[in-house]
Amino acid sequence: MIHFIKPTVLDIPKMQGLVASEVKNGNILERNSSEMATTIRSYIVAYDGEVIIGFVALHIHTDSLCEIRSLVVGSEFRKQGVGKELIQRAIEEAMHYNLKTVLVLTYQQKLFEKFGFEVIAKETIPETKIWLDCIKCKHFPICDEIALTLHI
Repeated sequence: MIHFIKPTVLDIPKMQGLVASEVKNGNILERNSSEMATTIRSYIVAYDGEVIIGFVALHIHTDSLCEIRSLVVGSEFRKQGVGKELIQRAIEEAMHYNLKTVLVLTYQQKLFEKFGFEVIAKETIPETKIWLDCIKCKHFPICDEIALTLHI
């Protein structure tokens, strides 16, 4: 049975293991253990029994803007609704904090459009996001991810 929880720092090694191939191919930014520990409260983890099968983070940038990031689902658990449930839970968390806009940079445009996200020009993304995260990416400055936002 799949259950969704807020992780603890003890989950970090398993989370890093799950995301390793996506980091290697450049789909997700690498987060070291210290970075993950300082933001552990932003994550939602999907477990199947004792195995982490997916996770997502909701990072708050400002008092009105947050970002869904680091969405990953293990290959054998894809197409089973795990990613959709993680996105839905992240959106609900954004609503809980009264945030107005959810940003995502993704290769999965259609998945996010199912939730009402709309494509935006990357030039409209706040500079704090670009200089804190994007500059670390191996694709920077030539990014082929799609930027989308959801107004809630």
